Parts: sequence; C-alpha cells; structure tokens
Amino acid sequence: MNTFNSIYSHGFVRTAVCVPKVNVADITFNTAQILALAKEANNLKVALALFPELGVTAYTLDDLFLQSVILESAKNAISVIVSESKNINTILVIGSPLKFDDKIFNCALVIYKGKIMGIVPKSYIPNYREFYEKRYFASAYDATFTEVNFLGNNIPFGNKLVFEVDTFNIYKKNLFSFSVEICEDLWVPVSPSSFAALAGATVICNLSASDITIGKADYRRSLSLNQSGKCIAAYMYAATGIGESTTDMAWDGQAMICENNTLLVEGERFSFESQIITTDVHIEKLVQERIRLSSFTDSIRVHQNEVSKFRKINFQFEIPSGEVPMIRKIERFPFVLENHLKRDANCYEAYNIQIHGLIKRLLSSKINHIVIGISGGLDSTQALIVAVKAMDILGLPRKNILAYTMPGFATLEKTKDNSWKLMNALGVSSEEIDIKPSCLLMLKDISHPFSDGKPVYDITFENVQAGERTSHLFRLANKNNALVLGTGDLSEIALGWCTYGVGDQMSHYNVNSSVPKTLIKYLIRWSILSNQFDKQTDEVLTSILESEITPELIPSSKGVVQSTELVVGPYELQDFNIYYITRYGILPSNVAYMCWVAWNNKVNGNWDDGIFEVLRKEYDLVTIKKWLKVFLSKFFGSTQFKRSAMPNGPKVGSGGSLSPRGDWRAPSDSVANVWLDELDKNVPDTI
Repeated sequence: MNTFNSIYSHGFVRTAVCVPKVNVADITFNTAQILALAKEANNLKVALALFPELGVTAYTLDDLFLQSVILESAKNAISVIVSESKNINTILVIGSPLKFDDKIFNCALVIYKGKIMGIVPKSYIPNYREFYEKRYFASAYDATFTEVNFLGNNIPFGNKLVFEVDTFNIYKKNLFSFSVEICEDLWVPVSPSSFAALAGATVICNLSASDITIGKADYRRSLSLNQSGKCIAAYMYAATGIGESTTDMAWDGQAMICENNTLLVEGERFSFESQIITTDVHIEKLVQERIRLSSFTDSIRVHQNEVSKFRKINFQFEIPSGEVPMIRKIERFPFVLENHLKRDANCYEAYNIQIHGLIKRLLSSKINHIVIGISGGLDSTQALIVAVKAMDILGLPRKNILAYTMPGFATLEKTKDNSWKLMNALGVSSEEIDIKPSCLLMLKDISHPFSDGKPVYDITFENVQAGERTSHLFRLANKNNALVLGTGDLSEIALGWCTYGVGDQMSHYNVNSSVPKTLIKYLIRWSILSNQFDKQTDEVLTSILESEITPELIPSSKGVVQSTELVVGPYELQDFNIYYITRYGILPSNVAYMCWVAWNNKVNGNWDDGIFEVLRKEYDLVTIKKWLKVFLSKFFGSTQFKRSAMPNGPKVGSGGSLSPRGDWRAPSDSVANVWLDELDKNVPDTI
C-alpha cells in the first residue's frame, strides 16, 4: 500500500535521464557504466530511466558497426543487462546496434525486471554532412517483420509501439504510457512521437548521440520543449557525452526532461563523470490537459490510419513501497511565473490585457468616463491603475475617472487615508461619500436590530453596506454617462466572496475578473519595482500591499480587524486550489499533496524578492485540508450562481477565467459531496 507521501499515489511518475561515461567499442566498460546508473536510478525509486543512443557500443564506431564481433558482443552485453535488471525495479531504455534479417538496426531496447518488453529501431537515418548512418543502419521502415526472436524470446519490434504501464492510478489503468524515438526522429517535420502521443503515450523517450556545435544545445532544447508542448507530453532527451570519439566531432552529453513546453530539469553538459538527472513528471495533469483540448482528439481522428498501426505493449510496474517524497519543485504561486528574467514581459502582458480589454469596452460603448469605488485595498487599487493607463493610451484626461471612497461602519482610517492618497497621486477625480446615513435608512426600513442601536452584525448588516456602495456607483454612472468598473478578483469570484446582484459582484466591466489575489499582489509589487509611477504613488502602493485584507463591514472589536482570510482561508492556499482544480480538474487529494509539498516548509524553494521574510508562511497538512474543504464546499456546492451571472472581463492568464462565456460552465445547483468525500478518504490529518 502506498503512503500519502509518495508521488506514485498522486498521479506523478519519477523519470531519469542517464548519461554514462563511454569508451568506443569497449562494450564491457560501457555495460558496467549503464548498470551502475541503472542501479542508482533504482535507489532513487525511478520508474523510467533513459540512456543515450547506441550506448552499449558507443555511437562513433563508424565501419566497426559492420564487424561481427561488435554485434555479437553487444548482444551478449544486452543479455547481461537483462539478467541484472531482475533486481532493478526501474524500466530501462538503452541503445544498441542489433542485426535482424541481414540488416543492422540502430535500436532502443525497453527492459524491465529481466525481460525485454520491446525493441524500437530508429526511423530516420541521417546521411548528410557529418552523418553517414545509412552506410551501416537500416531504417525501421525497412523492416519486414513486427516481431523478432532475440535471446530466446519473441519480442515486439518496430517504431509503432506504445508501452502501457498499469497501476499508477486506481481511477484509470495505463495512466503512464511511453514511446521511444531515436535522435534524428525528432529533427524531421513529423516525428514518430507525434503519432505515438496520439496513440496514448504521455512520456516520450529520445535516445540521442548528436554531436555538439556552437548553438546546437539551444536548438535541441527548443525541439524538445516544442515537441513536449505539441504532444502534451513529457519529453526525455539523452545525448551521448564524454568518451565518444573526437576524430571529427565533439560531444556534450546534454540531458533534459521537459513537460508540456516546460523544462523541468537539465543536466550538466561536458561532464567528465557519468551523470543522472531526475524529476517527477505530472502524468495526471498531462492526461487532463489532453481531455480538455478538443483539437488533440480531432488530430487522433484525422490521423487514425497512422494511430491505428500502433501496438500497445502492456505490463505491470511494481510501484516502489513506502514513502517516495516529491523531488520536483512545486511553485507556491502557480498563477505567478517565477522566472524573473521574464517578469517584466509577463507583467507587461498582464497589464495590457486588462488595459486593452477596458479600452475596447469604452470605445464600443462610446463612453469616456469611468466610475470606480476605491476602498484602499488591493483589488480597487489594481483596477484604478488599469483605468489610469487606459485613459493615458486613449489620450483622455485622468480626471475622466470618477473615483469614490465610500466609508461605512467599519472603515479603517488607514484604508480611507490610502484611498485618498492613491486617488490624489494618480490625478483622478476624487470624492468621498459617507454611506452610513443611507445604510441606516435601509436598516430601519427593514427593521434590522442595528437601527435600534443593537450590535447585530449579521450578513444582512454586511450586505446592506455592499449594496449601498454598488447602488451609488451605478447611479453615479447614470448621472455622468460613465461605465462602472468592477474590481472583484478571480479568488473572490471562485469563493463566492462577493455580494450578489446589487453588490460588488456586479459592474459594467470587470478588469480583475480573471486575476487572482496572489497575482494582483505581484502586479502591484512589480509596478513599484519597475518605477511605473512616481515615488509618492509607490509609497501608497507599498502601504496597501502591507495592509490586512478585510471587507471592512463589521466594526473592529478590541482592536481586532475583520479578516477575510480567517473566513475563506489564506488566498495563497486558495489560489493554489483554484489553479489545479478549475484549470486541470486534479483530484482533491492530489491537490492537497501538491499544496503540502509546496507550502510545508517556508525555508525550501524560492520566494519572490518582494515578499519579505516576515511575510513568508508555511502550512501543515491539517490546515491545507481544512481550507481545501472550504474551497470545495463553496466552489462546487453554493456559489456557482454568482459566476453564472458575472460581468464581462478579459481572460488574463493561462490559469483561466470563471466566466460562463469563457473557461468555466457549470450548473448552479450541484453538490460538493463527491469532491469532499474523495478528500476525506485519501488525505490523512497528519503525515
């Protein structure tokens, strides 16, 4: 039985790319190096380990491949590796020349637990510039057979094999499937792996030799990344390294593992020692992404003649027992890309998506004024920044932005002060409207106890204030021929943390509707770091970032301010839940595990420079499970009706939006039991 703290319980599989030291034609040495790395992979509890092209003999034998002693020695070496693999619980993919039917093939052998599961020959044989492989090797397409007798066993042979591995997930057998191609196969316009992916392979192995020239490493990386993205797969790439002949070429031993256009890990090039790189591939996410992309299914239908030629080689993998902790880095903030080199470009895009969405709405409605409520919090600040930039681009005065701060019964002096400072610093039209008198009138009209002086702070008391603010904004928009700009963010929308109808749920256009709270913090922080505004504005923005997130609807008691996150949970956790459940449909128990990996120790991993150490948090599994329950209950069980009627707003990030006209369509009357039951069943309270 697998423990909770095992990647194999949560839709992941550990993979390795091995680059052993090699000696040309020294088959005994090469075999020992392969086995040493295979045993190391086994100790690391790796499921699938990839080795370079022709690693048994080395790649640079040239005419020596035509020597019978080389072919016989390679065959004997494979026999040794197969025998030794009986005690290795790792699927090995190794390369060797093999002779069948009076032809020599450049082959990959898939070996597991003392058995060769299949042999895949190279499809495309390069014969240009420094490559002369057709002098020695036949192509997979030259084979007139689909099975060979090798080492006394009949073994599937061909370039149309998909190896399916059982038992990775109780909900779906064969969740882990892989295929194999060899070096040049990746360089051609349509790679064999393209069809293999359509036939079900979620991991693609490429055994490569590939001599190194200036700039070629970047090109290989680009090819591997692009192929992993197009195939919605993991792509493992192993190039041969030090020890190959340098008579006319040199070798760098590039090793990579990519996943859906993301580079997960890359090894050291030009290493004088054997090396192994490992990472955990997220199989469940790849499968879920394929399910969602209708064009992937369309491609299967269009290419069904090729896809139908693939044979499925099914076998059962013995999942490593006990704990197998995650070694892959799980980002704490999945909506926020941590690549600092791309930070400026990403933030530029995010802002301009919001800005140009708003510009189009203003132009199409022939309106050149905006009404917005400013609370002194994160969301209204971000929306005001977007509005200011939109006016600047349109060549309209910032005074066309009619900004109102509307203090109620629980408004803090700090937030009201920040509201005024922000409006003044950005040069917009600003005004203060005290909503308490109109709120008291409504509370009196409905005979609420607060109107008689009783301290009753129920949901009605809160929503009267939220409704009065929204009602004022819409009437002000009528009066000034303006558009009401919404400020509620994706996190609040997912949790239903908004007042429906005549409340902050409604606006004419909402630029924040697909921007989660954690990304809004990041964008505002970037505005400061990149000097988008003057020092005065930056000081206000910094103060806003440091403020408690509060709806300011219930008066503070003994200095304790009403806290949003004490009710709906920490936004950094809820944004994590939102991303993996709404974007990919990952099982709740698997989301809890990933969240625990990301958040259980604040010392581990990287933090954005703008998040001061005092603000860096960690959460135990009990806390993570608690708030995930809250999310599941609210999102699936009670708040969809608010999303079904949400205003227009642009999709900003790949994490998606929750608009019923965009990424999310769901019934308003579903129940959350199935998600909650799965979480309770598969997530312990402690590890």
